[in-house]
Amino acid sequence: MWMKNENSKGNAEMTEHTLVCLSPSPSNAKIVKTAAQMATAFGGSFTALYVQTPNADKMDEASKRRLQYHLRLAVQLGADITTVYGEDVSYQIAEFARISGVTKIVIGRSNAKRRHFWSKPTLTEKLTDIAPNLEIHIIPDNTANLKYIEKSQSFFCNLLPHPKDLLITFVILILTTLLGLAFYNLGFTDSNIITVYILGVLLTSLFTKGYACGVAASLMSVMLFNFFFTEPRLTFNAYDPGYPVTFVIMLAASMITGTLASRLKDHAKLSAQAAFRTKVLLDTNQLLQKAQDSDDMINITATQLMKLLNRSVVMYSAKGDKLSKGALFRVEPEAVHEDLFTAQEYSTAQWVYHNKHRAGATTDTYNDAKCLYMAIRINNTVYGVVGIHINGKPLDSFETNILLSILGECALALDNHRNAKEKELAAVLAKNEQLRANLLRAISHDLRTPLTSISGNAGNLLSNYDKLDEETRVQVFTDIFDDSQWLISLVENLLSVTRIEEGRMNFNMSVQLMDEIIDEAMKHVNRKGAGHHISVEYRDDLLLARVDAKLIIQVIINLVDNAVKYTPAGSDILITAEKTDDFVSVSVADNGNGIPDHVKPRVFEMFYTGDNKIADSRRSLGLGLPLCRSIIGAHGGEILLTDNSPRGCVFTFTVPSGEVNISEQTTDPCG
Repeated sequence: MWMKNENSKGNAEMTEHTLVCLSPSPSNAKIVKTAAQMATAFGGSFTALYVQTPNADKMDEASKRRLQYHLRLAVQLGADITTVYGEDVSYQIAEFARISGVTKIVIGRSNAKRRHFWSKPTLTEKLTDIAPNLEIHIIPDNTANLKYIEKSQSFFCNLLPHPKDLLITFVILILTTLLGLAFYNLGFTDSNIITVYILGVLLTSLFTKGYACGVAASLMSVMLFNFFFTEPRLTFNAYDPGYPVTFVIMLAASMITGTLASRLKDHAKLSAQAAFRTKVLLDTNQLLQKAQDSDDMINITATQLMKLLNRSVVMYSAKGDKLSKGALFRVEPEAVHEDLFTAQEYSTAQWVYHNKHRAGATTDTYNDAKCLYMAIRINNTVYGVVGIHINGKPLDSFETNILLSILGECALALDNHRNAKEKELAAVLAKNEQLRANLLRAISHDLRTPLTSISGNAGNLLSNYDKLDEETRVQVFTDIFDDSQWLISLVENLLSVTRIEEGRMNFNMSVQLMDEIIDEAMKHVNRKGAGHHISVEYRDDLLLARVDAKLIIQVIINLVDNAVKYTPAGSDILITAEKTDDFVSVSVADNGNGIPDHVKPRVFEMFYTGDNKIADSRRSLGLGLPLCRSIIGAHGGEILLTDNSPRGCVFTFTVPSGEVNISEQTTDPCG
């Protein structure tokens, strides 16, 4: 059956959220399955809620096993498990439904009747009153009477106190009686002595478990007060007719005080558990956020579970379509569990990995395994499997709740890490694709002109060689040579950049005179440099540097060629070299139009050529400056771009200075 208030008609427009209430009742499995079918039919989200009360720890083993089974069943049917804490079950359900946007509640119907008008209303009655705007689907519970009997028997069993609690109660009653006798001898009134006994009852409730000792302390306090402090003393008789009323009030006050103290203690325990769970999840979340890779996340999760459950933990990471070799996180008092890595244990973990359901100890699948195995998964993606060493001690509801929460945090962190890696890889692939496209576009555009020139000039020589005069032939040969040299220089730059970036370049370091390196570079500067005023200035004598001479010559050639290409004919180009601390600094300055500020940050990027145009219509591929940066960086120096005064720009690079030993001499920079 189901009930629906008229005020809930507007909920049809909302996203459906079905809530099923979990309990140890034998028929709760039927209720969970029915709720799962309804959630599938109506769509939307599906949540299984368990309200943990102060009496949850007093359940018998059969009830605990049924509750664990219902939790597992709800997970298998796709429910999100949530645990709340409180004594009023109906209020907790209604409050959770209000906060979480629940539209349908599925619970079992109890056949227990209200025996008299002052009896407490049933769960369904209270829930209907508290949440009148929700659809409440009530599934008949045929085992309700049996459940009621079991609860009653459990209640009477819990009245039997532990011997330790009886000793504590006995000691407190003796101390309160001695204190009452002291007050009596000092002339205090009966009301003061009654307060002492009420204090004793309160202390008994605080330091003992359950209600039995508190009730016993209340009765004994009345009897002791009657025996020691009412006339006639040392008897259970009383002359004053008002004493029976005093005894009744004293007993009621003591029992109420003791009951409230016990409830406060139970609520404090639930609050402490909730606070502990919140702190654990927060700490785990922070640790997972700081983790560097997936292995760190797995190790953090295992360490947290080991500390929280005080049990050994086995972690398996997902590697392709199977699990990696398990890693054991051992609790110190326990020995190394070699039996946790048997073929059977690994097969159980593999089954969990492929089927995405728990298995092993305390389950119906591979129940002879030593560990309880659960998947670390989000949606249908499994990132690993965790094994909890049961060792004859099944997990209680609180431990299961923490375990599921931590595994959920771990799965979410691993999923985010995987997504971040995929995004990073996609960005790298996109960048590489862009570089490849830029290279192909630049090569197809920029190599066409020199290749066309070489092909045309060669064809002209083949067809008209005898018709051309000597001067024209020399000019054609010179043009072919210049174009081929440009192509060779471009290919060499491209290969050098690739080798240096990949770490495959072999450096031949030696101490060289910087003036010899610069002089050698000037011999290879493009012939078009003849249209510029190039000068060299050495500000220090005997400038020695430990470098690979051929590569530094290439740097200087590239910088001078760059200045020649991007400045008008007749511009001044000044090369200076000087000693700065432990480095030799070389600058190439020009007085051209300079480089705009928005272009400067990108001049050392590969394939970037800026907005400048070259007079001979041959664009550079943008490899010269990136090559310079790579070479200087490999030498342990740096290269900078600054503005020249009053105009133009300056490229400055530094390389480590060197000293010539007696057994060491400078070599030819050309090798």
